[in-house]
Amino acid sequence: MPDDEVSPQLQDQINRLQQARSQLQMITQQRQQVEIQLKETEEALKEIGAASEKTPIYKSVGSLLIKTKGKSDITKELTAAKESLTLRKTTLEKQEGRSREKLTELQSKVENALKLSGTTEA
Repeated sequence: MPDDEVSPQLQDQINRLQQARSQLQMITQQRQQVEIQLKETEEALKEIGAASEKTPIYKSVGSLLIKTKGKSDITKELTAAKESLTLRKTTLEKQEGRSREKLTELQSKVENALKLSGTTEA
């Protein structure tokens, strides 16, 4: 549909709808990345728990692997990282929910406006 057939208000709603879709996609990707990091951290904690005190443990720092001081230090570090990631995941889930609600609301407004204007395209 050409832009000149759409009222400026409807065009604005369509633009906001597209922005809301992009924002939801970005939030969803961030949540998925955090979930992956959280699973990796949980797996690392599981592996460290299964390791003996004498087993050397290394951590990645940039492009280096550095031997850790001990099992308890790295466990504390990973536990703190897990808590932080869990909090971030919860926050992103809430943002994602609000973003989905906003998107649904905008979609409904645009669909209603298109119906009123006699257009069946969405």
